Amino acid sequence: MKITAVEAWPVHFELEDPYTIAYETISSATNIFLRIVTDSGLVGFGCAAPDEEVTNETEDSVMAALRDTVEPAIRGSDPLRTAMLLERVRQPMAANPSAKAALDMALYDLLGKRAGLPLWTLLGGYRDRIRTSVTIGILPVRETVESATRWVGQGFSCLKIKGGADLEADVERLLEVRRAVGPKIELRFDANQGFTVEETLELLRRAADARLRLIEQPTPKGEPELMAQISRRTSIPVMADESLVNLRDAFRLARRDLVDMVNIKLMKVGGISEALHVNAVSRAAGYEVMVGCMDESGIAIAAGLHFALARPNVVFADLDGHIGLIGDPAAAAVRLRDGYLYPTDKPGLGFDLG
Repeated sequence: MKITAVEAWPVHFELEDPYTIAYETISSATNIFLRIVTDSGLVGFGCAAPDEEVTNETEDSVMAALRDTVEPAIRGSDPLRTAMLLERVRQPMAANPSAKAALDMALYDLLGKRAGLPLWTLLGGYRDRIRTSVTIGILPVRETVESATRWVGQGFSCLKIKGGADLEADVERLLEVRRAVGPKIELRFDANQGFTVEETLELLRRAADARLRLIEQPTPKGEPELMAQISRRTSIPVMADESLVNLRDAFRLARRDLVDMVNIKLMKVGGISEALHVNAVSRAAGYEVMVGCMDESGIAIAAGLHFALARPNVVFADLDGHIGLIGDPAAAAVRLRDGYLYPTDKPGLGFDLG
């Protein structure tokens, strides 16, 4: 089997519900879809979700990487030689993690289709579904509570509350959400680097009755040792997100035991292959892992889901980036039921774009 064509195109999405995090408000997103065509008739699909703040990429830089680096590097090659092809582009695409993730997804999609197996089973098949959180951006207290109760009414049992811009408001929002949803709903809090160590500890103390399951990236990404100061002074697990963008970051966090958990996003680390390496380091360190996402089409969410289903220590999922994307052509690539994500029963990533 040989690769005969590599095609990429951007799609611009508006969000049904724009949301605010500690450093920006998001109302739209651009994904770049990738199609790899082979002489066997099999076609593999991938997707990049560039973000200037997180992946340091733009639509133009991803399109250029796929056109100028990926296409000449893989055209005419056997797509089943995944490691060879990804290594071939590793250095040239070091600054293009989401573009590399799109390539990685498409190659794994082809591998699963050639094997006739859903990717999650091919990668290990540990579980067949996973519970996902749904994210509530920074809103006034009343609107936060309304959003929380609405999501719980739709079957979600895990909510991720964004904050980090106003300590007083965050404490009130967390306590009011807990009162509104009751004791059985899991609450996670993501400060997106918005707090100092002391502010984080104050929030955790004052919002103790909210019974948070974890706190995600409370302090600036360039100073991961600050999270260690928090972790050593609280019983609430501290999770690294923005501080983990590649395998070396995972090694540094684990070697110095700076956090309790990590959030692996395919767009940050460069796809499933790198996610598996990062996860291996995390498991060696005894870390529980969350698989996260950006504002991503269903095909990219499917890739994160297949990775999560294959590994036992990936125990948390925050795979809601496809919810509310208007006009997503791959919305059916995953199935959402009562707060749980399921793959389709089709080979590879389980979905073909038209």
